[in-house]
Amino acid sequence: MTALLVIAKEPRPGRVKTRLTPPFTPGQAAQLAEAALADTLHAVAATPASRRVLVLDGAPGPWLPPGFDVVPQCAGGLDERLADAFARCDGPALLLGMDTPQVTPELLTVDFADCDAHFGPAEDGGFWALGLARPDPALLRGVPMSTPVTGAAQRDRLLTAGLRVRDLPPLRDVDTAADAHAVAALAPHGRFAARLARCTAVAGPDARPVAGVDSPPATEPDSGPNSPPTDPPDSPPDPWPVAEPTPPPATPR
Repeated sequence: MTALLVIAKEPRPGRVKTRLTPPFTPGQAAQLAEAALADTLHAVAATPASRRVLVLDGAPGPWLPPGFDVVPQCAGGLDERLADAFARCDGPALLLGMDTPQVTPELLTVDFADCDAHFGPAEDGGFWALGLARPDPALLRGVPMSTPVTGAAQRDRLLTAGLRVRDLPPLRDVDTAADAHAVAALAPHGRFAARLARCTAVAGPDARPVAGVDSPPATEPDSGPNSPPTDPPDSPPDPWPVAEPTPPPATPR
């Protein structure tokens, strides 16, 4: 069975999802990051695995479901941190990040019977998942990260090493407000979609999707009998509340 690794940052304002600001505030961006991470972790928790590990920069919070080992990220660039995460594994492992809350247990259930690696390309040129039958940190060290060719460079590294690579479906990362609305439309019943609706209602017109640009056509997601209600996004109660920042105590006079 495969170990599942999630590499993530603690969702704190100003440290995560900075490209969502504007139109969202740093606090709202952190709430969206927390919801995306929670959706990802719950998908991992529902997937059969030999072990579930959160490789975390920061401290865990109430968004962490039971059943995870939490280990700190090492110092260095992203390639070093990914390599270190795989170095902790002694068997097949699949690693993903916190930017694809639309991920499902079906996508994460991988089989290495006829391949050495699983590669999940991201639409922005990166990758959302990487699975290795025999984890080798050298397969990641030195790969240029956070560029439009990161995914191609990582996949080439696997092929150059002689690995048989099976591609997973491409997914869209949440980096911008346009990404957020497009991804929420793909998983409209998740924590991320619920939080985005609430943040958008507060943020105003600049945070709303633009037809044909920010989101798929309205008829694409859930057009059947189980479609979500069409009430204003802030009218129903939030089914998956995300912890709000605690204000500092008042200074006595």
